[in-house]
Amino acid sequence: MVNLSNIKLAYGERVIFRNGTFLVRPNDKIGLVGPNGSGKTSLFRIISGEEHPDEGTVSVESGKTVGYFSQDVGEMKGHSALTEVLKGSGNIFAIGEELTELEHEMCEPMDDEAMDKLMNRYGELQMEYQNKGGYTLENDGKAILNGLGIGSDRWDDPVENFSGGWKMRIALARILLQNPDILLIDEPTNHLDVETIVWLEEWLKEFKGSLVMTSHDREFMTRICNRTIEIASGEITMYSGDYDFYMRERVIRREQLVASKKKQDAMLAKDEEFIARFAARASHAAQVQSRVKKIEKIERVVIPPEPKVMKIRLKELKRSGDIVVSMENLGKKWPLQNGTELSVFSGITGTIERTNKIALTGVNGAGKSTLLKVISEQTGATEGTCTTGGSVSMGYFSQYSSDLLNPDNTIFEEVAARLPDETMGSIKNLLGAFQFSGDDTDKKIGILSGGEKSRVVLACLMAQPLNFLIFDEPTNHLDIASREVLLEALQEYEGTLIIVSHDRYFLKHLVNRVFEIDHGKMNVYEGDYDYYLSKTTEIS
Repeated sequence: MVNLSNIKLAYGERVIFRNGTFLVRPNDKIGLVGPNGSGKTSLFRIISGEEHPDEGTVSVESGKTVGYFSQDVGEMKGHSALTEVLKGSGNIFAIGEELTELEHEMCEPMDDEAMDKLMNRYGELQMEYQNKGGYTLENDGKAILNGLGIGSDRWDDPVENFSGGWKMRIALARILLQNPDILLIDEPTNHLDVETIVWLEEWLKEFKGSLVMTSHDREFMTRICNRTIEIASGEITMYSGDYDFYMRERVIRREQLVASKKKQDAMLAKDEEFIARFAARASHAAQVQSRVKKIEKIERVVIPPEPKVMKIRLKELKRSGDIVVSMENLGKKWPLQNGTELSVFSGITGTIERTNKIALTGVNGAGKSTLLKVISEQTGATEGTCTTGGSVSMGYFSQYSSDLLNPDNTIFEEVAARLPDETMGSIKNLLGAFQFSGDDTDKKIGILSGGEKSRVVLACLMAQPLNFLIFDEPTNHLDIASREVLLEALQEYEGTLIIVSHDRYFLKHLVNRVFEIDHGKMNVYEGDYDYYLSKTTEIS
């Protein structure tokens, strides 16, 4: 359906990929992986026709449609959420609008010839509309919006009234309703909660077309994709399996490459020694020239560099008391503009004990972030008590922590200001561990990506001897490799942790208790994340 042959793309001196070749077949579900900045989005833009390679060819099978969901949703205004989604169906929506106009025209008086012409046009359009599923279009659009967490009470709201994260959902719904033959989606799980991710996962599993997608959510990628394409060090490499297969196969291929290079280096060393030894002897001139030509023709085995990942070394911690946080009949209300109050939760009672690693779960809007703000003393409770135990040193990472960074500071200046007791050398080492080395540390905060800003905040937190960490979506904007390094560090962390994350793989391999906020109350599950899932599945 899509064939890329020997494509090359470069921005100035920087080569994104060279001699890239792969095929997207009917019903393929391909996971596109690689470090941030490796060229995944550029590849999407090439397949969708928004960008053209410097060399090579890109061909899409005639008559096949390509739909592309990117992180840049563009400007949305002038329509309701539902209409914005329906407009994504392209000519089907246009046909529906024309049918409506013709129905109005047919109500007006006109001569028989004009009426016959109008009726013929109406009949042709009606047949096309029916064949393309136009009569189920609105119901399909509503079902997709509902699945993505936008209920019927918001379908008629102007798109201007939605925040950036909710506009992303509307844009995603628009592409899904389009139901193209080839679907390209770039980080669809950003801004989605676990429940919505599960719904999207099932939708994509049932999708009949070909799919190429990126995601920082390892479990989401593994559950959907049956092939993997890696972009790294300017190369595009195909793996005939899911993400877990890719991780195993990548190690095997690298080991084979290292072995091939060792063998080649030994052979070259032998030939070069012969050339050096007999170059001056006329009796060996022919043999020397033969080996020189042989060496010149050999294609050298090149081992690509391993991508940089974070290496987090935690500080030694001071022991806290056995009870880290105690909550008793805790409640929180937010004041509204009309003078009333919105009750977020009430009657929450529970204890966070030393060395607990707790996942805080619940649907979007349940109050997870609000509860973390109360625990971290960012806001006060409306009722009840939330008491912090003895010798607790607390660190709080929120979804908006990066907004508190000074955009005019360099990375080094920002971290140095937050860690005044650290030496220049230790700060440089810390930043190197978080993938900021050399001139990177002189970058201004204001020009950093979301992932880079998150790494700056995490560096500041993880460098401190904090024995209680409160994390609200720390993995947002981090690629899979960085998430797994953070996961490993938190697995080794000897303090206490409560975390909100929509990354199921992360939670399954980290937490030993689950607090769930459900309709303003809190349910406590004394087990890991798999135990929680098994219990909530039984209930549903």
